[in-house]
Amino acid sequence: MSLALAIGTMDTPLGAFLPVTDDEGVLRAADFADCEARLRRLLDRRLGRASYELASGRVPATIKAALEAYFAGDLAAIGRIPLTAGGTAFQNAVWIALRAIAPGHPLTYSQLAVQMGRPRSARAVGHANGANPFSIIVPCHRLVGADGALTGYAGGIARKRWLLDHEARHAPA
Repeated sequence: MSLALAIGTMDTPLGAFLPVTDDEGVLRAADFADCEARLRRLLDRRLGRASYELASGRVPATIKAALEAYFAGDLAAIGRIPLTAGGTAFQNAVWIALRAIAPGHPLTYSQLAVQMGRPRSARAVGHANGANPFSIIVPCHRLVGADGALTGYAGGIARKRWLLDHEARHAPA
């Protein structure tokens, strides 16, 4: 039996956003509309193309409200969005660690690896970060290069800069 998934669209200050949810309203993936091909590739990789059906649907009210609150300055709102990660054990650990990074305080890949107790795993952290299927909600934009440079964001460096600036403006002191 195939998993029924719905893909909805909502407007954000950074363009149209595509949350993918299951029939219980739990997030399974999310990305920007211009990154939809990547979103589908990551779903295929995690779930297996034959194991799910993706149809147009509505964005659940709880997810829409949380994202709207985040863009209005309530940075903790994205942490309240329920999701099913479904990555490898290491990917899931990285994605949990990403959600724990304080908004407005980006880390380097190596700093996150150290925090995870895996100081030699900066490159592996980068790979898991790149496989993150939850743009914004699992805040991969909070990772920067060793020299502080904005590196590798699937949604584009301009969006990453906007998100980091937004979080810096609204982060608790």
